[in-house]
Amino acid sequence: MPHISIITVTYNAELLIERTMRSVFEQTYKHIEYIVVDGMSKDKTVELVREHGTRVSRLIVEKDTGIYDAMNKGLLAATGDYVLFLNAGDELFAPNTLENILNTGSKADVYYGNTAVVNEQGQILADRRLSPPMELNWRSLQMGMCVSHQSFIAKRSICPEYNLNYKISGDIDWTIRVLKQSQVVVNTQNYVSKFLEGGASAVRRRQGLKERWQIMVAHYGLFTTVVNHLRILLRFIWHKVSGKNMT
Repeated sequence: MPHISIITVTYNAELLIERTMRSVFEQTYKHIEYIVVDGMSKDKTVELVREHGTRVSRLIVEKDTGIYDAMNKGLLAATGDYVLFLNAGDELFAPNTLENILNTGSKADVYYGNTAVVNEQGQILADRRLSPPMELNWRSLQMGMCVSHQSFIAKRSICPEYNLNYKISGDIDWTIRVLKQSQVVVNTQNYVSKFLEGGASAVRRRQGLKERWQIMVAHYGLFTTVVNHLRILLRFIWHKVSGKNMT
C-alpha cells in the first residue's frame, strides 16, 4: 500500500491543532506519516503536538519566512509516496477517507475531491464556493483555485517546492505546476476534507489578488488572463444585479 505524508503547518494554533490531529489519528488507513512544521509558536501548540508522542512522525520547530517556506520544510522532510497539506483547523472528511482513496490499487499522480466548509463547532455549512471539475488538469485553474489543497493528494515525486516569491496565493501556482507534471489525475467523486471557515483581511485579499494575477499571466498568458478576469467581473456584476449569491 502507498504511504502518504500528511503535513500540517502551524503558528499559534493551540485552539485548532487538536481537531486536525484527531482527524489524522482516526484514519483507518495506517500507512500515514504525519509531519507538523511549527514556526516557533508562542502559545501551547508545540506542547499539544508533543503530547501525542510517536503518533506524530516528525515535529519541526523553527523560524520560517512564511507559510510556504514552512510547507517546503514539510515537503523536504516527507518520505511518503503521496503528500497532502492539511492546515491547522482543517480535517479529513471521515475516518475512512484515505482508505477509500488509496486502497483501490490505482496508481494516480493526483487524487482530488470535494471540500466541505465548516464552522468552529465542526458543523458543515456548505460546499466550498469553487468546486473541482469532473476532469481536472492544469488549465482548469484559469478562473481560480477550483480545487482545495486540503483535498488534493499528489505523488511526492512530482511535487516542486513552493515559490517563495508568493506570500498568499502560492498554492495556486504549486497546484498548477503539479498538474503539469501529472499523467493520471483521479477524481474521487467524494469529500476529502473539511475546511475551517475564516476570513482574510482586506490587505491580504488585495495582495492575494495581485499574486493570483501574476500567477495566471505566468501560466496562461496575458491575453487569456485578461479575458478570464473580464468574465469574472461580468459574472460578479450579473449576480449583483440579479440579487443572486455567488456561492
